[in-house]
Amino acid sequence: MRFYLCFALRKERIRKDGTCTVFARFTYNKRRLELSTSVIIRPDDWDEVKQLVKDNSKNADTLNNRLKKVDTALHDTYNRLVSSGKTFTVDDIKNEFLGKSDSKGVLEVFDYYLKTIENNIGHGYAYRTLKHYRVSRKKLAVFIQSQLRKKDIPITDVDYNFLNQFDIHLKTEYGVHQNTAWNYHKHLKRVMNLAISMEYIQKSPYNQFKTKLEQANRNFLTKDELHRLETKSLEIDRLSIVRDIFIFACYTGLAYSDISKLSPRHIQKRDDGNQWIIINRTKTKSQCSIPIYPNVLKILERYADYPEALLKGRVLPVASNQKLNSYLKELANICNINKNLTMHMARHTFATTVTLSNGVPIETVSKVLGHKSLKITQIYARVLENKISEDMMAIKGKLGM
Repeated sequence: MRFYLCFALRKERIRKDGTCTVFARFTYNKRRLELSTSVIIRPDDWDEVKQLVKDNSKNADTLNNRLKKVDTALHDTYNRLVSSGKTFTVDDIKNEFLGKSDSKGVLEVFDYYLKTIENNIGHGYAYRTLKHYRVSRKKLAVFIQSQLRKKDIPITDVDYNFLNQFDIHLKTEYGVHQNTAWNYHKHLKRVMNLAISMEYIQKSPYNQFKTKLEQANRNFLTKDELHRLETKSLEIDRLSIVRDIFIFACYTGLAYSDISKLSPRHIQKRDDGNQWIIINRTKTKSQCSIPIYPNVLKILERYADYPEALLKGRVLPVASNQKLNSYLKELANICNINKNLTMHMARHTFATTVTLSNGVPIETVSKVLGHKSLKITQIYARVLENKISEDMMAIKGKLGM
């Protein structure tokens, strides 16, 4: 099916002043429509062969440039509809060109996806997930507004070029790391997949546009640093509590989101006579079974009657993640640990220093951490290998070998 476009005068509609309008006449699938170009001239100024305003006419360059823009815009509209993979008519070309397309907006579909997450919090989604998606939606809206000067665009307009420009925008305007940009794309990709399911588009532009997740540097505490943190005498109760929560995470591998919801019902005695933590991980929903070591048990006993924990029905008095990470920076400074101490580093420390370094099989570590794939856990094994290599090379240097 061929798309054909030409320009013509509507001489039967000559105005009282002797002028008439140039119309864009386009045909698709044997149907023809016309659109006004807003170019108004006298019939004598029109070159029917070239389909342009004659060069010697008043404002010829300006008027011909306007016709050229209409020509380009209509062909672009046609090409977009072809790329969408959907069946369309000549009326769709006209409506799309005039901004009257029935195509759903990408932000409109994103909002629908957000509503789905919001309605399923606690049933497959966490509130934190909703917050992350809202940030991604905001970044996308700013891009559309600042770069395209629109409040929204048809989801059929989201193509390779759009995604590439969005990626550049994220990195230049916000200075985000590759992995952060990857996360924004991950969220938008899921919105595009939803659009496919709802038959708004036939294929995802992410089939062509690829973005890579770089291997992140997973920092962890060494055995010496962990011991230093555990044995340091602290006079500030606030920091003592934060240390206990961090150490608890180091020896259980639990993420902040899991520790913050840990209640007495998650502490169970098993057939072996030992107490275990049995909990479904917030992020992956997979069940984790974690043995409670003596030092972990001491921490639990220390806060068994702690008012703040009892009031919330929790086993530990956990502050917000932001506050904990802020206090951990103080703690690192006091303990002479030259690392950016965060709650997530405790989980990395569990995977490396506490388990893998002590011969715990990687399959067991993966299960305890609640990883869906062994590949994720293997990252920690590679981190350890790199650390061992660095340490051995350092010894080699000291020995002058």
